[in-house]
Amino acid sequence: MSKNSKRNKLQSTVEMEECNITPKIERQTSAEYARTMDTAQYVTLDNVSSNEINVGHGVLPPKCKKHICTSMSLWAKTQQLPPEYLKQIETIYATQFPIEVRHYFAEWIEEQPWSQVDENNSQHEQYAVQLLVNLVQLIQDKSDELPTTGDFFLLKLRFQNVIDQLREKYEPSPLAFVKVVKSCLNLEEALVNQAENPSLVIEDPTVQQLATNKQISKDIETLQTWTSVTDAEIKQLQDKQEALIIQWKNSPQITAQLGNGIQQLQQKLEFVKTQIQQTQQGGGDNHAELEKLRNEKDELMTREKDMSAQLKNVQTELAAKAQEVIELRSTLLTKYKKSFLFLEDVQKKVIDVELIAWKRKQQLSGNGAPIEEKLLDRLQSWSESLAEIIWKSRQQILQFEVLRTRLPLNTSTENQSDILPDLNQKITALLSSLVTSTFVVEHQPPQVLKKESRFTAKIRLLVGGKLNIHMNPPTVKASIISEEQARGLLKSDVTAKDADSGDILNKEGTMEYHDGKGELSIQFRNMQLKKIKRADKKGTEAVTEEKFCILFQSDFQLGINGELMFQVWTLSLPVVVTVHGNQECNALATVLWDNQFAEPGRTPFQVPSQVSWTLMSQLLNTKFQSVTGRGLCAENLKYLASKVFGGKPTDEYSNHNINWSLFNKDTLPGRSFTFWEWFYAVMRLTKDHLKNLWCDKTIIGFVSKQQAQEWLQMRPVGTFLCRFSDSELGGVTIAWSAEDPKSPGERQVWNLAPYGTKEINIRTLADRIKDLPQLTHLFPDIPKDQAFSKYYTTDTLPDIKDPEGYIKTHLINTLTTPGAAPMNYDNPSTPQAIGYSGPDSPASIYSQPISTPGSNVTSTNNNLMDLGAIAEASEDDMLDAFISLDYNADNLNDMSLMEILPSMMANN
Repeated sequence: MSKNSKRNKLQSTVEMEECNITPKIERQTSAEYARTMDTAQYVTLDNVSSNEINVGHGVLPPKCKKHICTSMSLWAKTQQLPPEYLKQIETIYATQFPIEVRHYFAEWIEEQPWSQVDENNSQHEQYAVQLLVNLVQLIQDKSDELPTTGDFFLLKLRFQNVIDQLREKYEPSPLAFVKVVKSCLNLEEALVNQAENPSLVIEDPTVQQLATNKQISKDIETLQTWTSVTDAEIKQLQDKQEALIIQWKNSPQITAQLGNGIQQLQQKLEFVKTQIQQTQQGGGDNHAELEKLRNEKDELMTREKDMSAQLKNVQTELAAKAQEVIELRSTLLTKYKKSFLFLEDVQKKVIDVELIAWKRKQQLSGNGAPIEEKLLDRLQSWSESLAEIIWKSRQQILQFEVLRTRLPLNTSTENQSDILPDLNQKITALLSSLVTSTFVVEHQPPQVLKKESRFTAKIRLLVGGKLNIHMNPPTVKASIISEEQARGLLKSDVTAKDADSGDILNKEGTMEYHDGKGELSIQFRNMQLKKIKRADKKGTEAVTEEKFCILFQSDFQLGINGELMFQVWTLSLPVVVTVHGNQECNALATVLWDNQFAEPGRTPFQVPSQVSWTLMSQLLNTKFQSVTGRGLCAENLKYLASKVFGGKPTDEYSNHNINWSLFNKDTLPGRSFTFWEWFYAVMRLTKDHLKNLWCDKTIIGFVSKQQAQEWLQMRPVGTFLCRFSDSELGGVTIAWSAEDPKSPGERQVWNLAPYGTKEINIRTLADRIKDLPQLTHLFPDIPKDQAFSKYYTTDTLPDIKDPEGYIKTHLINTLTTPGAAPMNYDNPSTPQAIGYSGPDSPASIYSQPISTPGSNVTSTNNNLMDLGAIAEASEDDMLDAFISLDYNADNLNDMSLMEILPSMMANN
């Protein structure tokens, strides 16, 4: 089959409505595509019309960009990268995407227009789904083709594991799959480009982080090499110094022996000279005797000269060896100074940059942002290497000081070594900084901390293994302190370490060393806050705005006889203490604001009073995605902005600022709740009851009544959509297009009264939609059974009676439509729908949810307060209502009964 015929067969159409992309899928199955795909060739753009490019799963607009290589594939180039680059490739694929898939399906992967799919646009999710489905099918087909013998058996098993991993990880969030693949491909391209152009500057954050990691590891390896070299040189210095000391100690004896020998030779020489003179004066035939004496004289003179030279050499050699020791000391000292500066610089990168960045990521992860699991392990590896280097360097410096003390050499060069004590002090301070900085909270306690509830936390000392601290494991103590006490602690107020603002049970424990993980840590599993001391309120500040934190502290000793004492402590992220579940919403708002907008190096726990809407959008999207499995698109965020600022969803809000009061102090216009309380209730409802529907995009959710009205009036009768209620906390409502009973042929939009948690607990939203024949198609034109059938529950009635002889009832949703009122636009984005018995404008219809097999009896929900419940309310109910109003015991006398009853009745 030719490439063009494949494209024609796979082609589908895409309906583009402004920013909405609605695929109308008419294509091959993934299996058919896998069988017909020619993986030996690359997709090119020849003979493809300018307004469409076939993706193998549909058609995307013409801005499509593919990873197309004219001569060599990207993966082929990647495989030829130098080893240092391949190590980065291996790292990124080990943590993000199976490298086997990249290898065996490289051509298919590079054919897909990943850059055209916007992973931040939920409307592109269907494209991501098809890409994921196609890839999984390709892997399955490849696995099915492999025999079950030999090495293929292992590969077959690996493919099956990969399929399970891809489905488990990315089916709930297919756009994350696209993001990961794009990140890997971009990394490959960046590294290939850098290898081909070494002067190229890489701006991709992932690549930059990998480059940073590589540089730190390289720097640490350099320091380790330097430390090994200086260790060998300090031993060499010791050997030379000991030899010098021995020679110096022996030199007087040698000098004396040589001096005596020379003196004896000189005496003999004088005697021989005298004999020579006498022989010469005697005359006669004494030539032989005279020659003998002259030879003896020459020999004595030679021996004297040699011994004199030896005596001189002893002094010269002693001076030379002393000079050699001096030069070796000077060289070592220079290396120690250079090594210290380099070591200090590398430690700053690890502690002041990378560890701080991890803490920031950990803080953002409290809001739902992803964080790399192995990041702290990498930081521990670096910290342990630094600790080992510092400890060895310190031991060498101490040994250097001992050697200098044993053999003082008072020379001008040697006197420069007076900086040694200062260097020793600095290297010790470096060790202290490393130890105290790497005492971290690995798993944070809950930031919304409910009194009397059990909670956990994990503390790790990143350098504990290398310094043998586990040989005498330290005890860690936890306490809760206030914001003011935390400020005092950071100001080095020693008394602050003994301060506390409450009583925690099971707050002490001993750190344990885990051989398998190589970490020294303690897991507090059963802590419980029994008592809390609150500060005086500041103006209108509520108790859910008061911040505390957990202080963890310990002390231990290092070195021979405990020469170094360390007192370490660390603070948890800010926590808000609650006494009742009703306070969780407002407490979480405080925590999220602090996590997202805290600035580095702040005074505890100061945060800006207002931030840009762009930053707030990131917070809302991150939190909603982490809780529900799917984030917020640009249209969702514009709708939320319109709720906050009171404008229209079509307005531009990027330059707006939102302050704390607007976020969670001031109520929305015409409502009794704040923006955050409304958003929190929607998030909880979606998480608990609508998560699958939301992830499937069968719920639009964030859309105003006016927008829903405009959309549905243009659609056929029976078209409906699901949106979150503006008027009730945690409610989802259904709007649908119906025929106007007063004007046949004309359409009118109706709205069901919102379903809350209680209603959906009784009967799911999917089943309620199934029950109502008035609802036929999900907006824009999807048959409701196609959209919701997989979420229907089995409603088969029992054929027999239960053990007590009763026939069980069967709940269904019915709808009685009263006389319609025309739509109006009195505050259309937040229509009033509380405290009335009939439909409002636009019409809100109450569904009737209860019927039995043998009757047509129905009951209608209403929101009227049952005053009889007041008499039946227990003391605990009254207390719960009291607590939910954010009062404490000191306010009891000032509290009005009328403030309690509405809250209590809302809870009932």
